[in-house]
Amino acid sequence: MRIPMIAANWKMNTTVSEAKKLVTEIHQELSDIKNIDKVICPPFISLATVYELTKEGSIKLGAQNVYFEEKGAYTGEISPLMLTDFCKYVIIGHSERRQYFNETREIINKKIRTSLSFKLMPILCVGESLEENEAGNTEKIVAGQLKSALAGIDYPNGLILAYEPIWAIGTGKSATGEQANKTIGFLRRNINELYNETAAQNVRILYGGSVTDTNTTEFISQPEIDGALVGGASLKAKQFISIVKQAREIKNQTSS
Repeated sequence: MRIPMIAANWKMNTTVSEAKKLVTEIHQELSDIKNIDKVICPPFISLATVYELTKEGSIKLGAQNVYFEEKGAYTGEISPLMLTDFCKYVIIGHSERRQYFNETREIINKKIRTSLSFKLMPILCVGESLEENEAGNTEKIVAGQLKSALAGIDYPNGLILAYEPIWAIGTGKSATGEQANKTIGFLRRNINELYNETAAQNVRILYGGSVTDTNTTEFISQPEIDGALVGGASLKAKQFISIVKQAREIKNQTSS
């Protein structure tokens, strides 16, 4: 059985003091919960603070981004070397990075290669726009993003994928559980084609895109969906706690 994961992407939200308050609430409720992986991805400025508050529990940290060089004259960037003291995971290929910061498929591939060399496990995001979805090109787009991101890379055990339809991020809209499950099943078959069946069955694939505590069950109950990458709802402690607890109960019922 794949261990379910719920990951919080705080994006460009929370000051250090706000992050401290939020993670303290979350940690108190979730630190002792077993059989589900919990990951928090705060802004860079809060990583050290959040790490100190969570290092004794089961919550792990991820970074929201990384550069593909170890060090150098790259003003404003964060290297994987700077993250290894705090983070186990790093989000790569998020649609907001692709859209607003012109991250190409080549750059995403470089970031994955560099992160793996520093033992940071990528949470690789793929997803299509509304126009691509309505044109029936979802599978073509996500397959292309997946293939280019992993080009020339031996299968990394522990890789996390996140299917995030762009039209469902921050819009209040979301795919149906059935739609998300179909696309995620397609991604799993693509991992099989790129690597092998063992890799396909082991890779955890999350759904992201307006996940809340009211629609968690719809997604997590699907057989191909292994968890969620949560945006706005992860900034509200009670909602995020509820999402994690719901996911744990659903997956426990499925495995029993």
